[in-house]
Amino acid sequence: MKKLFAMMMTALMVFVLAACGGSNEAQNESGSDNGGSGEVKTIRAGIGLNDQHPQFKGLLKFKEIVEEKTNGAIVVEAYHSGQLGDDRTMTEALQLGTQEVTIPSTAPLANFVPEFSVFDFPFLFPNEEVADKVLDGEVGQGFLQKLESQNLVGLSYWENGFRDVTNSERAIATVEDFKGLKLRTMENDLHLEAFRALGANPTPMAFTELFTAMQQGTVDGQENPYATIYLQKFYEVQDHVSNSHHIYSPFVFLMSKSFYDGLTEEQQQIVKEAAVEAGQYERELNREANEQYLADLQAEGMTYTEISPEEREKMVELVKPVIDKYAEKIGKDVVDEVYNAVEEASK
Repeated sequence: MKKLFAMMMTALMVFVLAACGGSNEAQNESGSDNGGSGEVKTIRAGIGLNDQHPQFKGLLKFKEIVEEKTNGAIVVEAYHSGQLGDDRTMTEALQLGTQEVTIPSTAPLANFVPEFSVFDFPFLFPNEEVADKVLDGEVGQGFLQKLESQNLVGLSYWENGFRDVTNSERAIATVEDFKGLKLRTMENDLHLEAFRALGANPTPMAFTELFTAMQQGTVDGQENPYATIYLQKFYEVQDHVSNSHHIYSPFVFLMSKSFYDGLTEEQQQIVKEAAVEAGQYERELNREANEQYLADLQAEGMTYTEISPEEREKMVELVKPVIDKYAEKIGKDVVDEVYNAVEEASK
């Protein structure tokens, strides 16, 4: 009996040692011990645009960088086309810690941090290069820090681009052409008041509802960059596009603060650098594509109308009272800081 017991104990020890050895071997083959805890962290990253948009391609670049640099300790699941909700819904999910990443425009983000409204002031940025300098510089980075009070971490700026107007009623060449047009806007009071000042009838609604609303005539048109207009196939339900360039719209790469705080310092650095690198990639893709998208919209039958500098200046004058009003609400010092940075970057 003792001999049998000894044999059983020996067999058990061999099994345990073999199992431990096998575990170590598998861990070494994976090239990672996942931070020593064996835990794989998952980032669910959602956007409202479709899988052909430069934003989603940038998100895939972020996924590639993070998974490679963490040796699989962090996995990124990328969702497009509003699969996880609209911008506001996803941003609220980040606050609650039920989603990890989203990349909204600054307009809906202003509902959480009002100071971000300044980046949606009409005709603020003259071109993309000036926008880059301001957003990537001290002023833009200071705005990202304001997000922490909302349980959000801003890691970088990406690009939505200059917003342009489309509609199915008439070509827009002058300020008068805006009169009475029902235009969908984002849920942003500044956008609404600016379009009212131009004579339009702005209607806020979720982006995911927009195509059907234009198809059914609930709204006459909308305003978005060329990439969005083309890739969402708005040309199927819209006849006219004009280069209003009324707002340069950045994207803000957001991460849930509760998730970010749970990362190691090394992992935090990796996701931040990945957000910046992928953002540069996304900007390049967006700018390369814009000229082609405009040509494609015309090839699909849309009428393109140039707005003259003189007419654009009339628009600038009409929206000045709106800008002054929101400068007071946001804080004149904050607005002056941004305008001074724009002026400096324009030199």
